[in-house]
Amino acid sequence: MGVRIYLTGRVGMEANGQVVVNQTQIRGKQGRLAFAYLVHERTRTVPKEELATVIWPDEMSPAWEGALSAITSRIRSMVSIEPLKKEGVSFFRSSGQYQLDLPADVWTDLEAGFSAVDRAEAHLRNGSPEQVLGPAGAAACIARRPFLPGIEGFWVDSLRGKLHRQLLRALDCLSESQRLVGEPMVAVETGTEAVKLDNLRERGYQFLMQAYSAAGNRAEALNVYHQCREILAAEVGTEPSQETQEIYQSLLE
Repeated sequence: MGVRIYLTGRVGMEANGQVVVNQTQIRGKQGRLAFAYLVHERTRTVPKEELATVIWPDEMSPAWEGALSAITSRIRSMVSIEPLKKEGVSFFRSSGQYQLDLPADVWTDLEAGFSAVDRAEAHLRNGSPEQVLGPAGAAACIARRPFLPGIEGFWVDSLRGKLHRQLLRALDCLSESQRLVGEPMVAVETGTEAVKLDNLRERGYQFLMQAYSAAGNRAEALNVYHQCREILAAEVGTEPSQETQEIYQSLLE
């Protein structure tokens, strides 16, 4: 089963199906942030100044080098246990450079989620809605988990934004596939969640309109269009796109 790393929800590591590092062992927010960044950037060495900027994005204290040394020493000790060493995990530190060396086949939840939503979209494009539900559901599950809660900074914010977009993409796939496999009311619930997450995003309204229509509720489908039009006019001063209007016109026929 190899090495699995979880960076959403509770941070931790598994080796061959056994939890070998849990969140309580990755002490402190700074430790979890440093660990997550080194996992994410594992294919290269990370200069100490770069890692310090991620951990202390606003201002570094004069003693930042000592603090960083303590944080990375704890990470090195944490991953130097026998079950991880047997799987090829090691920690490199030399001349102000750090690298968490992981096996080529390591599984991380972040990358698994990004890959899953890509597969779901590909299945949808290829006309295989029944194959969408598994990867799209997995991608949505991962994206719903909190990413390093209580920690702020440019890198964390960037990853949270990516997870938010992943969730929207996964919900789109789920809503459309649920409609196509004959579960329109489930598609309505999924589409409603997507619209609530981002009420300026027309694609969510489009899927929700089609889901209500497939469920036989044309009135609610039309109401979704009017909600979309009102919100776009109030918030950004625009009309719905041609694609959204075409779905609306098809509902009137």
